[in-house]
Amino acid sequence: MRLLTREALLSFRRAPLLSALSITTIAFSLFTLGLFGLVAINLRKALLGLEERVEIVAFVLRGTPAETITLATQDIAAFPEVQDVSYVTEEQALTRARAELVEFRDAYRDLATNPLPASIEVRLEEGSRDSKAVERVAERIRGFGFVDDVRYGRDWVQRLDQLRNVTGIVGLVIGLAFAMVAVVIIGVTIRLTILQRAREIVIMRLVGATNWFIRGPFLLEGAFKGLLGGFLSLVLCYAGYLLFRDSAGGPFAGLIFFRPEHMVIILVFGVLLGLAGSLVSVGRHLRNV
Repeated sequence: MRLLTREALLSFRRAPLLSALSITTIAFSLFTLGLFGLVAINLRKALLGLEERVEIVAFVLRGTPAETITLATQDIAAFPEVQDVSYVTEEQALTRARAELVEFRDAYRDLATNPLPASIEVRLEEGSRDSKAVERVAERIRGFGFVDDVRYGRDWVQRLDQLRNVTGIVGLVIGLAFAMVAVVIIGVTIRLTILQRAREIVIMRLVGATNWFIRGPFLLEGAFKGLLGGFLSLVLCYAGYLLFRDSAGGPFAGLIFFRPEHMVIILVFGVLLGLAGSLVSVGRHLRNV
């Protein structure tokens, strides 16, 4: 293993310009992929913010005893999909309407009787805010006899599901495309290194070296280049993140960067891409030797 590592590191010294070009190319490939990853996690954050606004409102029939509502809210809170339940009285609903619906403030001020019903507001757990889960909980709430109507914005929840699915599919397709581009670039750079050492490989084959012994230094070289390219891509991504966050401001001030586990995944992904590109290039060359 020490010999393979030494041979892999020597390749950087033999062709420093080519190695630097390879690492830079890998870094920019992963940088492009990383930028898309930043967009994806920030879009996911925005979607989570929208999902938190998903709630079910059950309007209560007038005259329903308080004990009945209390028992019902306890039952609803025990649903596995439910995060919390709150009861809004008729007076609280009117106060809220006066505060939030400014254009109707004068109309609400001169009311002889309160036209707004009491309601039970239900917020759902993360992971249970898709249209099927919301509909399932809404149907169970409709089963209570004192519930007059249940609303949760079905069309809005379905559009949120569609947006979530579209972003997931687009992210997968673009991520795979950039991964393939990175593999090709790494394979080409490793191929150039192999061509430089073609005579050495032929001599190694003549003295009985196995294919895996020949592959070893090139695989480690590809892994090293992928790792260094991953580090460089993270530096570039962080610089781009800071530049965009500070220059854009406003709604973009809350942008987030990769968490430590995300950065580790990028580095591991760079190493795997380097290994994949090296393995393809070395295997193709050895079949022709």
